[in-house]
Amino acid sequence: MTTVDELSEFAQLGSLSRAELTALAATGREVSYPRGHRLFVEGQPAQRCWLIRRGRILLDSPVPGRGDIVVQTLGSGDLLGWSWLVPPYRWHFGAVAGEPVDAIEFDAAALIELADADPKFGHALTLMLFEALLDRLQATRARLLDLYHNPAEACADYACRIGAGRGET
Repeated sequence: MTTVDELSEFAQLGSLSRAELTALAATGREVSYPRGHRLFVEGQPAQRCWLIRRGRILLDSPVPGRGDIVVQTLGSGDLLGWSWLVPPYRWHFGAVAGEPVDAIEFDAAALIELADADPKFGHALTLMLFEALLDRLQATRARLLDLYHNPAEACADYACRIGAGRGET
């Protein structure tokens, strides 16, 4: 069983009271995965989530003709899995251990039961999951901006600024 002290290591859980952390700890269990272990496949039922203590998880998506392509890497302190919260409760990506991983695993049914029994806890849990989702969206946005950035535009802008500094237009 997971302890409150172990859960206190995760900044995302800072808004939970000691009683809420105690209830959450009772539903968690420590797990370890070797490098290459697939935690889930896109499209399968989503029934768990994890707080990553150590290691790296690679989120991937199948691309026809190219296989599974890594779209994001998660590491220590990150939350893995929120698809269990939103219908149709299926994984939107796949996940594989990129190196040995130690994590705390939670069963979605137990989390839903806790949230139903204590709406304040349920609200805090939902906010925590949405914060993780927002972080992922921002990371995706940054990658897309980098991917579609035109280096020629940056050079042109830079050249214009240099020229403007010498009185050129």
